[in-house]
Amino acid sequence: MENRIKLKVLGLTYSQVKKGAYALVLAEEEGPRRIPVVIGVAEAQSIAISLEGIVPPRPITHDLFVSFAHGFGVRLKEVCIYKLENGVFSSEMVFDDGTREIRLDARTSDAIAIALRTRSDIFVMPEIIEEAGFVYEEEGEPAPGRSREKKPSDPGDRSLSLCSRKELKERLEKAIASEAYEEAARIQEELNKRDNRL
Repeated sequence: MENRIKLKVLGLTYSQVKKGAYALVLAEEEGPRRIPVVIGVAEAQSIAISLEGIVPPRPITHDLFVSFAHGFGVRLKEVCIYKLENGVFSSEMVFDDGTREIRLDARTSDAIAIALRTRSDIFVMPEIIEEAGFVYEEEGEPAPGRSREKKPSDPGDRSLSLCSRKELKERLEKAIASEAYEEAARIQEELNKRDNRL
């Protein structure tokens, strides 16, 4: 297992393959290759919340799982994407309770959502990155947690750019309170863009 490749989460983008889905973009930590993983809306929201550092008023499923595991002294050591079959990635989560190691099969989207919350390492088998990986040739890297690709002419993003900082913060609070996490992530991204311009 020493030939595994360490990955980092680059961000989320709209899926070009499946309508109404998202692509989670993973990248070699020390290399140019990327792997897009098609995931559902709920998982995309959970990952976006973690990437943006948003704390929901009530724990969502992945937060609850992490709290439960920590409550019983179990920690996630790592996630490994070990199989790609018919376009579906399979992952294994390796847990440790201090006396034994426990390996569980998981959907890649769930495994990564939990790994982000526990700051655990993410790996992939070399044959998978050979098969599904691609090299992103454009210069420069997107900021952590973001992907360069955007949905063309997204009216939500355009209206956010017209809001004042105060309005954005109010909209962010409302979105979190109503558990509209995708909207909250977009608002937080707009606030982050403005902070980066200062």
